[in-house]
Amino acid sequence: MSEAKRLAGEKAIDYVEDGMIVGVGTGSTVAFFIDALGRIRDRIAGAVSSSEQSTARLRMLGIEVLDANAAGPLKLYVDGADECDPHKCLIKGGGAALTREKIIAEASETFVCIVDPAKRVPVLGKFPLPVEVIPMARSLVARRILALTGGQPVWRDSAVTDNGNWILDVHNLSIVDPVGLETELNQIPGVVSVGLFARRRADIVIVGGEPPQVL
Repeated sequence: MSEAKRLAGEKAIDYVEDGMIVGVGTGSTVAFFIDALGRIRDRIAGAVSSSEQSTARLRMLGIEVLDANAAGPLKLYVDGADECDPHKCLIKGGGAALTREKIIAEASETFVCIVDPAKRVPVLGKFPLPVEVIPMARSLVARRILALTGGQPVWRDSAVTDNGNWILDVHNLSIVDPVGLETELNQIPGVVSVGLFARRRADIVIVGGEPPQVL
């Protein structure tokens, strides 16, 4: 699948305009996009990054990483996904960067999601849904999620987000109403962010292949 990821990542460069500050996500597919972005670094004004991992890769390639507060509204955000449904709703957070990813997606005019073909699904939920939680609320949130969804929350032991929080991965879901579930889970005290990108879903999905498919 690495070739499909590379093709998707490189295709996303088509959406980068001269002088742009580019929102950049996290993950193995995004790494190919960052590498391609490095080849045109002189054409862009910089990047806003969703994780320490992506920040390090961007800086290694000579791309200036800007603070999201200073950058303001962005024209473009490019990120991957763990699952993508036919309505361009996503599950994200396998790399534990979901909260910062969600912030940048919200700040961006256009959200381009880059995936390999295996990430496309008819219904979200086979991939466990990540939920970032305040550490002291882990058990409370897990109980509420179990009661609300019937899904099985599992603490991602030893995983700490860049924000200093913990991750619950919710297994055994079939998410037929992503917007509704995202809204409900966000109301549980102690939840920082939910790995459903449904209210702010992708605008464009690029599926890696020869040639890449744009949805």
